[in-house]
Amino acid sequence: MAHIDGKNPASFDFKNILYQKEGRRATVTFNRPKVLNCVDLATLRELQLAFQDASWDDRIAVVVLTGAGERAFCTGADLKEQKAHYVDSPSDYWKWMGEFCEAHERLRNIGKPTVARLNGMVIGGGNEFNMSCDLAVAADDVIIKQVGAAMGSVAAAGATQWLPLIVGDRRAREILMLCEDIPVQKALEWGLVNKVVPRDQLDSAVDAMCTTLENKLPECMRYAKQQLNFWREFSWHMTIGHARDWLSIHNRSPEVHEGCNAFLEKRKPDYNSMRPPAD
Repeated sequence: MAHIDGKNPASFDFKNILYQKEGRRATVTFNRPKVLNCVDLATLRELQLAFQDASWDDRIAVVVLTGAGERAFCTGADLKEQKAHYVDSPSDYWKWMGEFCEAHERLRNIGKPTVARLNGMVIGGGNEFNMSCDLAVAADDVIIKQVGAAMGSVAAAGATQWLPLIVGDRRAREILMLCEDIPVQKALEWGLVNKVVPRDQLDSAVDAMCTTLENKLPECMRYAKQQLNFWREFSWHMTIGHARDWLSIHNRSPEVHEGCNAFLEKRKPDYNSMRPPAD
């Protein structure tokens, strides 16, 4: 029987991500720095292929997820694509959401430890990718933020399920309801990241963490990860189908139009227009 193994990263010819292997380590990089590493449909599909390959390659002991450049790790969904193809099309958004969910499933169930290298802004769905990783190392000037309630969406694919588990209920509500910047030192205190270092020490800190992870027994690590994931998996699978359907239907809401238009027009949403006039 042939042994199933990983491929040469260059054979994938990815356009929106970078995929590298060196020694026992694979690195997956959001590679859309001009749009702050937001994710479109093509990016989600490339991520799935890279995560599957890293999972199947028994030579790989740890996977790093990061963003190109210094401005952003990942800023969530590409709102230009959302406006062009998915707003007012619930069936098509449902398909997009399925690809988003599948990317997270493959990352969480990759069977080896994962480290988020937070090199810049961690916004919305980008924070959900951060939380899908096991551990996180951040540069000391990074901010983390959920923006759904301010921009016409709900962080229902990871953040609403996992933030209460990671930071506690009240802090999760603060992050999701206030939609304010979370400075990285606060994120460290709250347990949203594991280590914060000066930017010029980010690579060495990630390397040190990965080296420690590489020196572990792979089967034991895989099983420990499986058990640690129990509550995340439980909350995710209890709610994600409902979230996918609700978000698809909600995509026709005036709130989504206002949020997307405000982003594209570089202005704040008109929140008062979503309510009757005040007395």
